[in-house]
Amino acid sequence: MKISTNNLAKELKLERQELFDKLLKLKLIDSNHKLTKLGIKYGGEGKEFKGNKYISWQDKDIINEAINKKQSIFDKIVDIVTDKPESKVPPKVKVKTKNIDPRKLYKAPEHRTDDGHYVRSKAEAIIDNWLYNKGIVHAYEKRVPIEENLLSDFYLPQGKVYIEFWGYENKPEYLKRKKIKQNIYKKYGLDLIELTDNEVQNLDDILPRMLLKFGIKIF
Repeated sequence: MKISTNNLAKELKLERQELFDKLLKLKLIDSNHKLTKLGIKYGGEGKEFKGNKYISWQDKDIINEAINKKQSIFDKIVDIVTDKPESKVPPKVKVKTKNIDPRKLYKAPEHRTDDGHYVRSKAEAIIDNWLYNKGIVHAYEKRVPIEENLLSDFYLPQGKVYIEFWGYENKPEYLKRKKIKQNIYKKYGLDLIELTDNEVQNLDDILPRMLLKFGIKIF
């Protein structure tokens, strides 16, 4: 259900100008109160009634959460503006991961990125900031819609591609988890970009070529 910006302000108990200031800060509108490309991706739509132009939004809860920083807008919006990747399950492949919560294996997120994500390492922060500054919509630690319990490091809805950063190559526990995750991506035929420490230090040279394979162009 769509809602106008004026009604959205009432729903969120904000003054109209206060809401516009927040939308401007989130880069969903520009200084002329017009939708940005980012705003359109997030469900904003330009409307006109009796000669008056206004903006309607696809879901007020998304804007509310983005404004209050309760949840990064990128995480919430991915499921709305994109379709989930289709599962392709070949026979005779079994990976037991239902009882594994990968977030409990490593330290809690402590690095805040430019778009408000909290990530677990400096390398992940570099990747997240690079994607954000290139205007690529992405989710961090998005649960993969499959039977197994699997969180991807990053998910890019534009190309329906996942990104995994392998950063603990000297830890047997991590290497075991890495192999499991690789097998799962292969099992379901999901598109995957894998990055190492050295590659993260050279994202401008490496990542654009990797993304281009999945139809994502960097301008």
